[in-house]
Amino acid sequence: MLCAKMSYSSSAFPSVVSKCTVVPHRNSTMGDLKLSISDLNMLLSHYIQKGCLFTTPSLPSSALIPHLKNALSQTLSLFPPLAGRLKTDADGYVYITCNDTGVDFIHVTAADISVADLLSPSSSSSSSDVPPIFKQLFPFHHKISYTAHSSPIMAFQVTDLADGIFLGCAVCHAVTDGASFWNFFNTFAGISRGATTSPSTLPDFRRESILNSNVVLRLPEEIKVTFNVEEPFRERIFSFSRESIQELKATVNNNGLTSFPPPENGDAVELMAKMSNDTQPKTVTTTEISSFQSLCALVWRCVTKARNIEGSKTTTFRMAVNVRQRLEPKLGDCYFGNAIQSIATCAEAADVASKELRWCAEQLNKSVKAFDSATVHRNVENWERQPKCFELGNHDGATVQMGSSPRFPMYDNDFGWGRPLAVRSGGANKFDGKMSAFPGRNGGGAVDLEMVLAPDTMARLESDSEFMFYVSG
Repeated sequence: MLCAKMSYSSSAFPSVVSKCTVVPHRNSTMGDLKLSISDLNMLLSHYIQKGCLFTTPSLPSSALIPHLKNALSQTLSLFPPLAGRLKTDADGYVYITCNDTGVDFIHVTAADISVADLLSPSSSSSSSDVPPIFKQLFPFHHKISYTAHSSPIMAFQVTDLADGIFLGCAVCHAVTDGASFWNFFNTFAGISRGATTSPSTLPDFRRESILNSNVVLRLPEEIKVTFNVEEPFRERIFSFSRESIQELKATVNNNGLTSFPPPENGDAVELMAKMSNDTQPKTVTTTEISSFQSLCALVWRCVTKARNIEGSKTTTFRMAVNVRQRLEPKLGDCYFGNAIQSIATCAEAADVASKELRWCAEQLNKSVKAFDSATVHRNVENWERQPKCFELGNHDGATVQMGSSPRFPMYDNDFGWGRPLAVRSGGANKFDGKMSAFPGRNGGGAVDLEMVLAPDTMARLESDSEFMFYVSG
């Protein structure tokens, strides 16, 4: 590990204390890994940026930083691609070369910032928004994945706060998706804590699926993301409790017969039981809409209304989907790399905004149910006919793009001083309409939605009584 002490001024914030290169503690014996179609799709996206906020560890900083470097070094030996670089061969194929070049490790201090400042800011008029300072708690701001040809695939930043610590990570999106990232992050935490690595969570680096193609991707001359990073937006996290989501799900699966707002007791389930004894004719629900699809339907409907889109315009709800278990034969849960495609559901804005919430949910449900192994194969065939990177962004002003997943084990990490207080992301891949779903900290089916919207759209959403009725925080 090569480390350098950095001089800093007390007026600078945050202040870099040291920067190191951490390499695997064992030399890699892994050969080059060819990027799959799902990997290539992300070459023009920003690095993934995810991190966790913790209370102050019992170890002093002088012992904590070497401890984390050592744990990271051991973890990289299990995930050698993360310590390598990208390379493109003479034929245009892109690979990860597992050459043990290492990852960046940055130690930063921000002693004037407390946990409360990050979780309960009150210094601005938009006090409910995610504080902009979070962007400074991550390395590689707006770094494009393609640049991993010449710079680290991964970087870590440890920020000492007044009463806590933030561990921020950035990783090339062409190397890993969210599922692989959280497997790595939780393995890192377990090794730091002293836990034995479970064979069931060891990464699977095989490249034997339909996602691997012999078609060459030709990138544009200008390497840049596909959206305007300068476009203004607001970013806020809306929390939905398990009870709130269950109430929403009950309303959706009751064919909209539960009026909004529900009765004063708020018990939609009780209302459904009462209605089962009603002698009046009723529509029978044949397809149960899931909790998350119900929540997505609410978001699609309320954001579409808040945008004041012309009724005849098409609005699209895009949802990132993990194809590991949809493919036949299936990929293992620990398949390392990107194994994601996009489900697009389209409808006229007038229908989304004015029809029953059940109708919106049914459109999403149909798209998800239809997304099987044959669909994955068709998407691969379409890509091979016209290979290009996935275009992030809201180019028509009517798109909602849902990423991440409340099923990711984001809070299942303990580095030796307790579970995270919160999970946050940096400034990567954010634009009007970008949503990210996180599990609630206390589990049980709660969901935190990180929502990025144009300022005027966000203001109208915050005034939407239907949307805010289900928001718990």
